[in-house]
Amino acid sequence: MTNPTGHSLPANSTPESLDGDYGFTLMELRKLMELRAADGLTQINVHYGGVQNICSRLKTSPVEGLSGNPADLEKRKLKFGQNFIPPKKPKTFLELVWEALQDVTLIILEIAAIVSLVLSFYRPPGGNNEVCGEASSSPEDENEAEAGWIEGAAILFSVIIVVLVTAFNDWSKEKQFRGLQSRIEQEQKFSIIRNGQLIQLPVAEIVVGDIAQIKYGDLLPADGILIQGNDLKIDESSLTGESDHVKKSLDKDPMLLSGTHVMEGSGRMVVTAVGINSQTGIIFTLLGASEEDEEEKKKKAKTQDGVALEIQPLNSQEGTDNEEKEKKMAKMPKKEKSVLQGKLTRLAVQIGKAGLIMSAITVVILILYFVIDNFVIQGRPWLPECTPVYIQYFVKFFIIGVTVLVVAVPEGLPLAVTISLAYSVKKMMKDNNLVRHLDACETMGNATAICSDKTGTLTMNRMTVVQAYIGGTQYRQIPSPEVLAPRVLDLIVNGISINSAYTSKILPPEKEGGLPRQVGNKTECALLGFVTDLKHDYQAVRNEVPEEKLYKVYTFNSVRKSMSTIIRKPSGGFRMFSKGASEIILRKCNRILDKKGEALPFKNKDRDDMVRTVIEPMACEGLRTICIAYRDFDDVEPSWDNENEILTELTCIAVVGIEDPVRPEVPEAIAKCKRAGITVRMVTGDNVNTARAIATKCGILTAADDFLCLEGKEFNRLIRNEKGEVEQEKLDKIWPKLRVLARSSPTDKHTLVKGIIDSTVGEQRQVVAVTGDGTNDGPALKKADVGFAMGIAGTDVAKEASDIILTDDNFTSIVKAVMWGRNVYDSISKFLQFQLTVNVVAVIVAFTGACITQDSPLKAVQMLWVNLIMDTFASLALATEPPTESLLKRRPYGRNKPLISRTMMKNILGHAVYQLAVIFFLVFAGEKFFDIDSGRKAPLHSPPSQHYTIVFNTFVLMQLFNEINSRKIHGERNVFSGIYRNLIFCSVVLGTFISQVLIVEFGGKPFSCTKLSLSQWLWCLLIGIGELLWGQIISAIPTQSLKFLKEAGHGTTKEEITKDAEGLDEIDHAEMELRRGQILWFRGLNRIQTQIEVINTFQTGASFKGVLKRQNMGQHLDVKLVPSSSYAAVAPVKSSPTTSVAAAAVSSPTMGNQSGQSIP
Repeated sequence: MTNPTGHSLPANSTPESLDGDYGFTLMELRKLMELRAADGLTQINVHYGGVQNICSRLKTSPVEGLSGNPADLEKRKLKFGQNFIPPKKPKTFLELVWEALQDVTLIILEIAAIVSLVLSFYRPPGGNNEVCGEASSSPEDENEAEAGWIEGAAILFSVIIVVLVTAFNDWSKEKQFRGLQSRIEQEQKFSIIRNGQLIQLPVAEIVVGDIAQIKYGDLLPADGILIQGNDLKIDESSLTGESDHVKKSLDKDPMLLSGTHVMEGSGRMVVTAVGINSQTGIIFTLLGASEEDEEEKKKKAKTQDGVALEIQPLNSQEGTDNEEKEKKMAKMPKKEKSVLQGKLTRLAVQIGKAGLIMSAITVVILILYFVIDNFVIQGRPWLPECTPVYIQYFVKFFIIGVTVLVVAVPEGLPLAVTISLAYSVKKMMKDNNLVRHLDACETMGNATAICSDKTGTLTMNRMTVVQAYIGGTQYRQIPSPEVLAPRVLDLIVNGISINSAYTSKILPPEKEGGLPRQVGNKTECALLGFVTDLKHDYQAVRNEVPEEKLYKVYTFNSVRKSMSTIIRKPSGGFRMFSKGASEIILRKCNRILDKKGEALPFKNKDRDDMVRTVIEPMACEGLRTICIAYRDFDDVEPSWDNENEILTELTCIAVVGIEDPVRPEVPEAIAKCKRAGITVRMVTGDNVNTARAIATKCGILTAADDFLCLEGKEFNRLIRNEKGEVEQEKLDKIWPKLRVLARSSPTDKHTLVKGIIDSTVGEQRQVVAVTGDGTNDGPALKKADVGFAMGIAGTDVAKEASDIILTDDNFTSIVKAVMWGRNVYDSISKFLQFQLTVNVVAVIVAFTGACITQDSPLKAVQMLWVNLIMDTFASLALATEPPTESLLKRRPYGRNKPLISRTMMKNILGHAVYQLAVIFFLVFAGEKFFDIDSGRKAPLHSPPSQHYTIVFNTFVLMQLFNEINSRKIHGERNVFSGIYRNLIFCSVVLGTFISQVLIVEFGGKPFSCTKLSLSQWLWCLLIGIGELLWGQIISAIPTQSLKFLKEAGHGTTKEEITKDAEGLDEIDHAEMELRRGQILWFRGLNRIQTQIEVINTFQTGASFKGVLKRQNMGQHLDVKLVPSSSYAAVAPVKSSPTTSVAAAAVSSPTMGNQSGQSIP
């Protein structure tokens, strides 16, 4: 048969001869995959002569797959591309440096330093300095006056250091994130047939022409055409936005697209497009984005363009779709962003405001004091030649003011959060938690409820058949095959071997004497193991009836809770084997086999007896019961689509009890959760007796409790009204006591999670973690505050929807995640306690010092050094404390507990009092105490004094010892406990101390320091160590007695959220806080932008409506109108970090434009 393209295949050609070219060009395949449903089918059958012919053109065999010859694979990669989408280039180090330079305080400092530099080189012509006030006390020391530039240069130098450190941190964070991404990508494997063997291949290795085996729960890694399918349904919403599942079959719609999810069924496809040539790849290329970008966009939709961009390449009526989407979005529940980030940003903004006010007052007072002292009291005239000298003074005052601001603004906070999270994420990998979203780690510390699956999470997911009921007899152990009638045995063996996914297998153990390995669905593996125990070989049966011979398959799904396979009988007619949950299948049976294999009638009364005497006792022992049945269709072929008609009048063959033992470490882990104030609920598809038995073994239920165990039906009856809608009040009556939800569907799970999260019963909003492994758990995982997907048993869909992947599927790993989450929270609090003490003291010292002595006792460069060690190094030291078991002995903090507790406030103020007392004593009486020259009221360019060096040194040493105090925030006495376990902490403290010695001894003029004697050093050290003793005194004062202490750093209250966040998909507290002041700003900008666009649009002659529509849409997308195009090109607005908030405020549809009418 000749190909339409003209070259005929030589008669002797194997499917894979390396000489000839492939019968397709890359573009032909791309064009083919762009067609949908019927169009695609016509093109395949008419133009290419069917799927088989496409396979032969691609030189592959539909049954055997590719041979896996490396030369051939390489050639395919060259011709059709590789299956990976190149990630967006990471930001270069220089770009990150540029971003770090955008910090407002740093910019102010740079300007001030440059002005100071320029002025220091300026020498007023002639003009006696005395006339202009005291510029330098010792004119004879010309060198000192020359050295005026040093301070400016030193400030610039410190700014550079701060910028480099920030950029480096961002860079390593980005690198870590990419490493994590590539790990997730490498771990994604797919079932491919090569050389007749089914192998698990990393997704990037798939080439065009590969035969892929697809099954329920897969995320398709490439585009392809269906070769064989059973009951296949695909969720294409990620590409088309259509939520309905699309049925795929050879005769209706064989086109399978990458990035879509298999929701039901199984099948095989031939891969026709990979990487950037697949449908998803094409869209990514269009968006100029790639996987990485997409991840980023999901995580921080706000930084891109305020609202995540839904990709909708297949809809041309963009406008109407978006409007409908908006209506839907308005009704969607709001998901709040990280609690911690919100609290921190709020706090930082408040501190920043306070710092700004303080620094402004400082500058004003300094200038006024100088002006009044010089021109009013001493009555000097303003001489033109003295102007530069005065300006130098003003610049010095300005620099002092900016320095106060720099110290007041805790820019170390975001750094501490990042370091702490990144460190935790790295360490959590060792504890089998693969964190996909950074903030999930910290949210987990606040968790108050965990809804866990039973199978595989609480149990070992190693199923074995331990009891059976066959032919009217209940066997407590597996019967020997001789006991059973040959016909019954034959039906059991065939009914299990044929009616289970052919991907489920039992393989020999990896180690000698180990257990056989179970691959695929574990329940099916248990049944296959049962066949093996009956001394039969299931593989032999499957070889006789290969998958191609199966006439029809109704695959298992959560609605059916059963699976049926239909085969043709050799004698004519059909036979259907069914298996499923026993109570469901038994309802559909009207006959049952007896001992001899004869079918006896099976009435309702018999069924009730059987449930009572066989199924319930098995379930109460924690066994899962499965019923195996069959039905023959001998006369006419029924209509297979009418499932309810087909699945009736079955004949029951046997009921088996499958045991799945509880993991030995689970009861202890659940006890820990209870101690930590976390409620564990079990949500399972098993029947209520099995679930109750397992829950009791795990310790979720104990004998004395009056907790609820409900079945899904009962649960729905209790929470829904007559119309079938869920009522929150009804749900609130149930969930606090509910511990086990059995026979539940994924919707029930979602309803429960949503109900608990939306509930207002307790004083705190509940923070819910959910585990899931199936495709249908996606919605619940997304809705939960933290979604855990199973790394081993989980489907791709579940992993996509999750925040954390449990690489060992074990419940104890969740408890570890809680521990790490709480540790992050505590690390941040430790850092805050330390940071705020420094800030309070430094700001007050600089402020009062400047007002009383005309000069800050701590110079700008010294402040920057303090800021650097306190911010960067301390955040490193305190954010990397390893977690301890004691974290699990307290209740969760909850969403609105303030960051700074009263105990912490006591510590902050207590230490501040000590430090201020010491510093003021040293500033105003230090020279008498140490018997040295006073450093107060020094003229403009005077050399550094020993007096102020001692002040600076003491200040830094006090901070250093206070850093050790800050390791404990709950009022513990022993601040040294476990300090040797944290090497980073020890090295940071030592390193800071050594640097301080070097600065004081050799820092000289740039640091305004001069050498100190040994006795002076010892005094400074002694005062520093006094911090530790003072810390003991403070912790002896009971917090309860200090009623006047207030907490700080509260979360956002519910009312504020709802008021500010209408129409937002995710609520980002941080952003809201920043927004309030900027809305007006941006509204102005927005109007100008719209006006410019209107003008441009008129010039290009495109329709005017589009522009107005864009504005009404609330800037979800920046729609640029292109003349003569059928739809608007969508350009995501890229923005630098400084404008990200701007973009967010502009794009938030509700800001100042609630009703959505266009702004004039």
